[in-house]
Amino acid sequence: MEIHHPTTHLDTHEVKNQPRPLSAPRLFEGDAALAEAVARWAPAHDAHLRAFGERLSAPEARLWGEQANRVKPLLHTFDRYGHRVDQVEFHPAYHALMTLGVEAGVPSVAWDPAAADGGHVAHAALLYTLTQVEAGVCCPLSMTYAGAPVVAKEPALRWLSEGLQRRAYDPRLIPPALKAGLTLGMAMTEKQGGSDVRANETRAEPAGAPGEYTLTGHKWFCSAPMSDAFLTLAYAPGGLSCFLLPRYTPDGARNALRVMRLKDKLGNHANASSEVEYHGAWARLVGEEGHGVRTIIEMVNHTRLDSALGNAGLMRQALAQAAHHCAERSAFGARLAAQPLMRRVLADMTIESEAATLMTLRLAHAFDAAQRHGDAREGAFARLATAVTKLWVCKRTPELVYEALECHGGAGYVEEAPMARLYREAPLNSIWEGSGNVMCLDVLRALAREPDAAEALAAELDAGRGRHPLLDAAVARAQRHLAPAAPRDPAAARALTADLAVALQGALLARYAPEALWVGFCESRLGAPRRVYGEWGGRVDVDGVLARIGWLLEGGGAMAS
Repeated sequence: MEIHHPTTHLDTHEVKNQPRPLSAPRLFEGDAALAEAVARWAPAHDAHLRAFGERLSAPEARLWGEQANRVKPLLHTFDRYGHRVDQVEFHPAYHALMTLGVEAGVPSVAWDPAAADGGHVAHAALLYTLTQVEAGVCCPLSMTYAGAPVVAKEPALRWLSEGLQRRAYDPRLIPPALKAGLTLGMAMTEKQGGSDVRANETRAEPAGAPGEYTLTGHKWFCSAPMSDAFLTLAYAPGGLSCFLLPRYTPDGARNALRVMRLKDKLGNHANASSEVEYHGAWARLVGEEGHGVRTIIEMVNHTRLDSALGNAGLMRQALAQAAHHCAERSAFGARLAAQPLMRRVLADMTIESEAATLMTLRLAHAFDAAQRHGDAREGAFARLATAVTKLWVCKRTPELVYEALECHGGAGYVEEAPMARLYREAPLNSIWEGSGNVMCLDVLRALAREPDAAEALAAELDAGRGRHPLLDAAVARAQRHLAPAAPRDPAAARALTADLAVALQGALLARYAPEALWVGFCESRLGAPRRVYGEWGGRVDVDGVLARIGWLLEGGGAMAS
C-alpha cells in the first residue's frame, strides 16, 4: 500500500509562550525592602552589599548554586589502605560559594571591631542574598558567625577566634595553625533527646590540665562536619556543659571524632549534615561546668536570627521567580501578571515577603544596638523578638513557596525549575535551632522571666499605633499578652506568639513601608481570616503593592532573546 506523506512540515518543538530565564535577578538593588533597610540601619555597608548582590546575581554564581545542590557531598570514611580519614568530598561549586561568603564577611563582619556600625544588619543582608543562590552553604557560615562570640570569651581559644575572623576560606583538613582561615560547626542533639538537650548522654571526663576533657558519645546531628572545630554539649561531673572540640588536638594529631554517616535529607543537599561519634575525643571546656545551656544560648540566638533571615531570603526568591514567570507567560488572551486574580495572589505574596524581610532586618538591627552600643532595651527586645520572628517567618515560608510554585503550573514541578529546590528547602529552618513549639515555649519563658523584654516589645508595638484601626486592635491584643499578670496557657502558646508576630509586622510596616504595603497588610491579615493567598476581605491597593516588584513584572530580569 502506498503511503502519502503531508507536503507541509509542522515543527512540533517550536517553543512559544514560555518565559525567558530569570538571568538578572538583581538580588540587592532589585529588592526594595532590603535596600531600604540597609540604608536605614547599615548605610556604611551599602556599597559592599550592592557589590555582593551583583556578584551573586551573575550567571556563574547561580550555576554554582545549582551544581552544589545537585551533586551531594560524599563521605570517605577510610582510605584504600584502611586508615580512618573521615573526610567529606564536595563539588567544587560548594567551595566556590563558601569562598564568596567568607571573603564577603558573612561570618565575620558583625564582629569586626574595625567595621562600621550595622555589622549585624550587613551580615543579615549578606546571608539573605546568599540564601537565594544556595541555602546549603549558609549553614556553616551561620554557625561560624554565631559561635564567634562564645569562643571569644575563652582566652585559651584565642587561636580559634583569630582564625574565624580571617576572611579566607581554607577547606583543607590540616591543623589549624597551618590554615588561612577557620570555620566552626556544632553538634548538640542526640537521638533520645532532640531539642531536649538535657536528655543527652555524651560524657566528659577531666583529662589532665585544667579545662581539658575527653568526650565519649554519639551526636545525631552534626552540621558541617568538615569544620575545624565544634561547639558541643556533654555531661561533665558538674552537669551539662559546653565544650569546644577541634578536628586536631593541640599536639597536631587527628582528634577521635568519627563521622558515621551523612544524612540523606529532603533538601539542603549541599550541606553535609552528619552523625558523629566521640571516642575519647579531646575537648576544652567553654564556660563553667553545669552551665552548658547558658553558655551555648548566645550561639543559638544568633543562629535563630539566621534561620529567620534564610527563610525571608527563600520567600523573596520564590516571589521573584513567580513574578517573572507570570510576567512572561500568557493564558486566556493575556499575560498572567495582567490577570486580576493572579495580580491579587502576587500582591499578597509581596506583602508577606516584605513583612518577613523588614521583621528580620529590624531584629538584626537590635543585635547591633545591643552588642555594639550596649542598648539594654534593644537587647531585651531581641531576646523576645528572636523567638517570635523565627517562629512566624519560618512557619509562613512553606506556604508562600508552594503558592509561588503553583504560579508556574507544571513548569514549576520539575527538577530543572528552581522552585523544586526552594520547596524542599522551605521547611528546614523551622526545624533547625528549635521547632515551632520550642519557640513558643521560649516566648512564654521570656515573658515570665524577663519583664523588660515584654516592655521593650510593647514599646515597639506602640510606635505603630494610630495609623489603622485594625492595627490598633492587633497591637492592643498583643499588649494584653505582654501585661505582667496576663494568663499564659502553654497549650495556647502558638496563638499568643502569632498575635505578637502579626502585630509586630504590622507596626514595622506602618513605620517603614510605603502606604500600599502597610495598609494592604492590615486589610488582608488583621481583619477577616485569610484562608488562601489572594483572598482578603478589605481593600488593598494591588497596583501600589505590585509597584515594589514592578521591574520583575515588566520583564526586567529576563535574558534577552
